[in-house]
Amino acid sequence: MSVLVEFAMFPTDKGESVSQYVSRIIKMIDESGVPYKLTPMGTVFETETMEEALKIIGEAYKQLEPDCNRVYSVVKFDIRKGKSNRLVQKIKSVESKLGKEVSK
Repeated sequence: MSVLVEFAMFPTDKGESVSQYVSRIIKMIDESGVPYKLTPMGTVFETETMEEALKIIGEAYKQLEPDCNRVYSVVKFDIRKGKSNRLVQKIKSVESKLGKEVSK
């Protein structure tokens, strides 16, 4: 199974620039070994189970909870049985239909 998650999470009580807080979350995801892609508006990662995906979201919140009084988050899931590596494959599929060179 493939669980693709796109999410953004950041404190709303720390001013305009919150990259120092977001970087805590990205470091945790990176250290977890879960494949992910950072984008300007959020992060996409892939797990094999919903339980793993929810654990990452919970751990992301734990990175901010100690010193952030208000946290905003948006989370989207795309769950598909019998598939894997969709973090890469979905992009390759679209690019091939556009006749573009496939991303690595």
